[in-house]
Amino acid sequence: MCTKGTKLYSIATGTCPKCQAGKMYTHKNPYNLTKMLTMHEHCSHCGFQFMIEPNFFFGAMYVSYGLAVMAGLFTFLITHYGFHAGVDVSFISILTALLVLLPLITRLSRSIYINIFVNYEKALSA
Repeated sequence: MCTKGTKLYSIATGTCPKCQAGKMYTHKNPYNLTKMLTMHEHCSHCGFQFMIEPNFFFGAMYVSYGLAVMAGLFTFLITHYGFHAGVDVSFISILTALLVLLPLITRLSRSIYINIFVNYEKALSA
């Protein structure tokens, strides 16, 4: 399912969408908040330039919004219907979950966004 050569592999591992060998981010831990969005300029394996154009990743905000809504909805359904919590507790749970997931959602949205525009090339991964 998540094998090399699929967009899902590149998204899940944070690797270069073109060769899926080089890492996009300089630091593996997304919870290092000062280095959360620090990316390599080029792939260390194939040389692909991650910043395709100036402000390219501003478009990832739309993906981030969708992921945050999905996480919030999932959290609400679990707390309100799963644990039978009140609406106020459910919304506090949503805020807490979104704060905890913010670094992951941000990185994941960037990976999804770049994979929309860039395809894997098997010849580069060898």
